[in-house]
Amino acid sequence: MFAAELVTELEEIRARFPYPKAAMVPVLRRLQTEKGWLDKETQAWVAEFLSVNAIEVHEVVTFYPMLYADPVGKHVVHVCRTLSCEVCGGKELWRHLEKKLGVTRGETSADGKFTLRAAECLASCGTAPVMLIDNVRHEHVGPEEADKLLGGVG
Repeated sequence: MFAAELVTELEEIRARFPYPKAAMVPVLRRLQTEKGWLDKETQAWVAEFLSVNAIEVHEVVTFYPMLYADPVGKHVVHVCRTLSCEVCGGKELWRHLEKKLGVTRGETSADGKFTLRAAECLASCGTAPVMLIDNVRHEHVGPEEADKLLGGVG
């Protein structure tokens, strides 16, 4: 299913952990880097590769916001949806991004450039509102700053 070089790399990742299941997130992240997202076929392959049940892999993929069970745009934008961010401008940021990108939460822009997703917590309540663009955290983000940030990843 995957090139021999990639499988060798994944075997090296797996070998760094005391038991195979502990390598799940690094293996999934590496495969996602290769494929862009983690389809059911890939998840099943990982389950066999790590000697776990397929549901365990699926649970991990759907739990972590940085793993994608569905296709995503070229850039993924996560906005924190917790109370601290909401009361510090997060609601306005959401509305602005949805309008700017022409999507609602969980959708990908028509041009395939951006996917807008919610994050349960980005661990930066004191610098709210917070968003990630391609897993890089940005703090104190208002609509104007968001526009600048999105323009920079063009």
